[in-house]
Amino acid sequence: MTLKDQLQQSLGSLSPFSSGEHLVVIDDGSQELRCQLVALDTMACAFTRLALRADSLTSVSIDELKTKAEQLSARLTYLLEPISPIEIDSEGCVVQLRSNPPQKEIDTTSYYELLLSRAGEISLCRYARPAGHQREIISAQVTREVLVRLAGDFSAVGA
Repeated sequence: MTLKDQLQQSLGSLSPFSSGEHLVVIDDGSQELRCQLVALDTMACAFTRLALRADSLTSVSIDELKTKAEQLSARLTYLLEPISPIEIDSEGCVVQLRSNPPQKEIDTTSYYELLLSRAGEISLCRYARPAGHQREIISAQVTREVLVRLAGDFSAVGA
């Protein structure tokens, strides 16, 4: 059973909740998916972090990591904003992707930030930065279908 299928099954077994946190961990032997859920109902959910650990990422070059980032960027067309690579840290072997353009409201900017690392991880968080303040992680609100699709896309790129 794929990580995507396992996540769908796991979400189906959880009772709806609107407060607190629930960590969903799914492992298929070569990849581990972790999702920090903060809300779940019959149609949608909110999470503060979605991360995939994949051993296959620990041996890639920075160029391969860039290619994987571009592949992921091309796949994630269904999020609120398009995602694209913005910074490449060759020494740390990390590629950072962000919403491009971010969502701007009167005094707050919100965006997705995705990191691909040769440490073996792909992670996604949503941030908000009120004018004059530091950025903070906020919950990303998506349908269950979008969360499952994210898991599948992370898994495919991490393979």
